[in-house]
Amino acid sequence: MNKLLIAAVVGALSTTMLATATDASAQTTTTTTATAKKAAPKRPAPKRLIKRKPNPAKEAKVDPVPDGAVKWACNEGLSFDLKGDMKRDQIVTVHWANKNYNLPREATTTGADRFHDAASGLDLVVIPTKAMLFSDNDGSRLADECKTPEMVQGAPAPTQSNELIKNPQN
Repeated sequence: MNKLLIAAVVGALSTTMLATATDASAQTTTTTTATAKKAAPKRPAPKRLIKRKPNPAKEAKVDPVPDGAVKWACNEGLSFDLKGDMKRDQIVTVHWANKNYNLPREATTTGADRFHDAASGLDLVVIPTKAMLFSDNDGSRLADECKTPEMVQGAPAPTQSNELIKNPQN
């Protein structure tokens, strides 16, 4: 049944193409100089077969800034919001580019706090003097020299390593 249907469609298309080709060749051989001087009319742009309905809820999806998040101001007027206690939490929430990202803590040997989510490619590295936000997708630094209002006043970053230095366990 399917083969018969396909053969019928191919036959109909072949017949249409043959008739169109002979009409087109006949028109090109009978053109006069007056019609040859006229510019060919432009075809309208092809129309989509399936029109998409706009979905404003999906297109304008903006995650709200989490309650209790701290704003980190960065160079070039950029900023992100961070919710969580970097001294003890294993997952922090970063609000960047109107989206919330849950970043789990990564172990480091340098003393820096690193929060990285492989799924989104977002990587937050915090050292005592600043924070940096990276993207694994294109290997770029999204934001640099990010500081909390307390850090601008001279306080160190609220990192786990700074907390361990303050409270050494013997």
